[in-house]
Amino acid sequence: MGPLRSVVLAGGGTGGHIYPLLAFADCLRRHDPGVRITCLGTPRGLENELIPPQGYDLRTIPAYQLPRSVNMNLVRTPGRMWTAARAAGRVIDEVRADVVVGFGGYVSVPAYLAAWRRELPIVIHEVNVPPGVANRLGMKFTKHVAVGFPHQPAQAESLREARVVGVPLRRGIAGLDRYAARNAARAHFGLRPDLPVLFVAGGSQGARSINLAVAGAAKELARNGVQVLHVIGARNEPVPVPTDLPVPYVTLPYLSEMELGYAAADLMLGRGGAMTCAEVAAIGLPTVYVPYPHSNQEQKRNALPVVEAGGGLLVDDAEVTPDWVERNVIPLIRDPHRLHAMGAAAASYGRRDGDEALLNYVYEAVAR
Repeated sequence: MGPLRSVVLAGGGTGGHIYPLLAFADCLRRHDPGVRITCLGTPRGLENELIPPQGYDLRTIPAYQLPRSVNMNLVRTPGRMWTAARAAGRVIDEVRADVVVGFGGYVSVPAYLAAWRRELPIVIHEVNVPPGVANRLGMKFTKHVAVGFPHQPAQAESLREARVVGVPLRRGIAGLDRYAARNAARAHFGLRPDLPVLFVAGGSQGARSINLAVAGAAKELARNGVQVLHVIGARNEPVPVPTDLPVPYVTLPYLSEMELGYAAADLMLGRGGAMTCAEVAAIGLPTVYVPYPHSNQEQKRNALPVVEAGGGLLVDDAEVTPDWVERNVIPLIRDPHRLHAMGAAAASYGRRDGDEALLNYVYEAVAR
């Protein structure tokens, strides 16, 4: 088929929806610099901070939180949902979209409804089990469902027929050669090139347990020659770190270029969000996963297949203490042979081509 002329991308609220959307937009633009790309978001979502700086047209429409159960009454009853769908439809009509590609979040629902009413192709990309409520509703309007991980179709009946394409990743991450970039990345953070680096990043929320455990183990880590690059999380309180350590312990509130942290690291300690799992597996970075405990356990389900493949360790949030870090992380990070084996196992599970695979699937859906 011919090239796509206009594509509407819908997704917002959290980085887990927005980062794959942006990576896919970059892929679209690489293949055809002339394609029109329009992103749909909400007025208050994180997308307002992330999408416009990347040079993409962001249109905001009203979006409303959805009830947790999905049925057709959800669509039929609330007038405000149709108000949002009409707003999405006006954008779709104005840009003369060929297809709507949705990544989840409440803003996706009006886009799916508007596209369905216009008989436009809809492609859904989902990274979680169970699927988010917005994408579960979207699945009532399209058979074109793509997923990020091979475990998803096996674990969710609604994803049984989904196409496994991987997760679209930014080129800075998908193309990362950790070993080639290591020394420059360490120099960027003021870390020594000759000692192992533990990279700690628990996401923007819910990582206080990780922060306290690693900071509490700082002296013992340093005594064993382990450097720490610690992203506290912009929404978290700073944690006290001893100042008289013999090796660097670098703290940052936030890191926008995660590839630099990955490149500097020998081992990562973090949550089990879908994007984190996709990124560290793709680049072969051994990781200790501490899934967020207050949810439906989706982070544990995200991390478990990588761990079962040999690419990391899994530990409950309640178990992560300074003592646990000292007993488990220090022996691991000081064992380069074990780290190398874990990294190779992670890379064999991960994939770097999620953006290209999703684009091929979108072309297929439009051709049908």
